[in-house]
Amino acid sequence: MGRIQFFTEDVDFKLSHPRKTTNWIKQTIIQEGKAPGEINFILCSDEYLLVVNQEYLNHNTYTDIVTFDNSEEKDSIDGDIFISIDRVRENAIKFKKSADEELHRVIIHGILHLIGYSDKTKALKAKMRELEDSYLAKR
Repeated sequence: MGRIQFFTEDVDFKLSHPRKTTNWIKQTIIQEGKAPGEINFILCSDEYLLVVNQEYLNHNTYTDIVTFDNSEEKDSIDGDIFISIDRVRENAIKFKKSADEELHRVIIHGILHLIGYSDKTKALKAKMRELEDSYLAKR
């Protein structure tokens, strides 16, 4: 049943509780009526993610996450999720959250995008935030 992996690029970072986090991600996907497939999280620096953002999306901005959907089957969730640890740490301070809590919010945000949720409008963004909060409470 799927494989979720965590990698690092250009940062010295170790995910706390990788098995618990992996199980939580899988349960979230299952609760949304989908099947976990191959999902790679690449935890990286601001500079590394900026290059990804420029090369693949033509965006010249720093961001906390870039998600690539690799799903080929309708109900299987597959993708590569790049997360800037620099941005996560900075946002944790800004939003008065722990870095771990902010990281998990960004992780589940990426998963929700792979499932099919969008945050392109104010209403969609509010719905996504509600789902993030709900799944974070189950972590």
